[in-house]
Amino acid sequence: MHAVVTLPGMDSLLPLSARTDGGALSIGGVAATALAEEFGTPLVAYCAETLRSQARAYTGLDRHSLVVYGAKAFANVTLLQLFAAEGLGADVSTLGELEFALRAAVQPERIVFHGNNKSDAELSAAAAHDLLVVLDSGEEVDRAAAAGVRRALIRLTPGIEAETHRSIQTAHAQSKFGLDAGQALVAAAAAKERLKLEGVHVHVGSQLTHVDASLAAVDGLLDFCARARDELDWVPSIVDLGGGLGVQHVHGEPVPDVTSFAGAVVSRFRERWHEPARLILEPGRSLVGRAGVTLYTVGATKQSGGIHYAAVDGGMSDNPRPQLYAARYEPVLANRTGDRPEGIFRIAGKHCESGDVLVDAAQLPRPRRGDLLAIPATGAYTLAMASTYNSVPRPAAVLVDGGSARLIRRREGVGDLLAFEVA
Repeated sequence: MHAVVTLPGMDSLLPLSARTDGGALSIGGVAATALAEEFGTPLVAYCAETLRSQARAYTGLDRHSLVVYGAKAFANVTLLQLFAAEGLGADVSTLGELEFALRAAVQPERIVFHGNNKSDAELSAAAAHDLLVVLDSGEEVDRAAAAGVRRALIRLTPGIEAETHRSIQTAHAQSKFGLDAGQALVAAAAAKERLKLEGVHVHVGSQLTHVDASLAAVDGLLDFCARARDELDWVPSIVDLGGGLGVQHVHGEPVPDVTSFAGAVVSRFRERWHEPARLILEPGRSLVGRAGVTLYTVGATKQSGGIHYAAVDGGMSDNPRPQLYAARYEPVLANRTGDRPEGIFRIAGKHCESGDVLVDAAQLPRPRRGDLLAIPATGAYTLAMASTYNSVPRPAAVLVDGGSARLIRRREGVGDLLAFEVA
């Protein structure tokens, strides 16, 4: 029998299936050490139980809603198939993300196509599959119609600054996304003459830990809908409320659950708007973030200027979020979960940058060469944003479920990198 995780504060960071057994971490009934031995490190392990639980939390909110997975969080055919089996669709913004969704057999009527600068090829592809397209600018109306797009939403920018990192705020007045209310009315008037304008879309940002900005966005959206009804004689039949719910990365970080966040947003809309409308929700990070744990092998350890370093076999190439967003994490030694912490250690990557630090200050047992370090809550925007800096190939990913693990993304090799070279 596996014992429930007893690591202080880690129960809300690790996946639902995480356990300790004899001082070692397991996920989905598979020991982390066994995963590392079979698949190598760095490795991102996804817990199927957590993925399904999060998907069901969203689909249970509103029986008239369509939930679409924000594929930008991690585009993967297997995960898209798992979510499709739970009734989810896909939110895509490029030809690449669209192809992932189609390969996963996501039904086209459950795919929403975004993007602030869609190419002609992207609009044509969306039209070919009769996708719901989110129009992001006034000039896109004519281009979408010319490409054959039939179904569309208008993206509204309500001028709200969500409480999150500036780089992932999407609804402030100077945002590159969407249109303010006046511009959106003009675009809606043009769109309803040229194609089937089905509704309106709003999204305020990512890694949101408070619901206030999202509720304010709903209020702004409803004001816009009332104006459109009065001035354009047009009532949206679809309202896309976006996503943005964050995940907890460190102990004590306040993050609402799906019901407290998305449920409150849905309730605000239903309470204030009495016209019939189908809602769309676009979670990404909150579906996959907690489900993913990245495993690294510890290499060099040393002290430098009073800082105790432990270097791992990955870093900013497989997870650039600490450099981009000052993201914080709380790692554990997966092979020594029963050992007492001995100090504060800085977890560095292997890349040629002083800033290649995954965790600035981690309280851990003293790391040793060969230890297995696990960083929870890395299922979103890690592999999705990974690079091959220093010509380091990108890691593999596995799905763990019911005591077994299967490869869902193979590890790249140097040969993969050289395949693009033209000598």
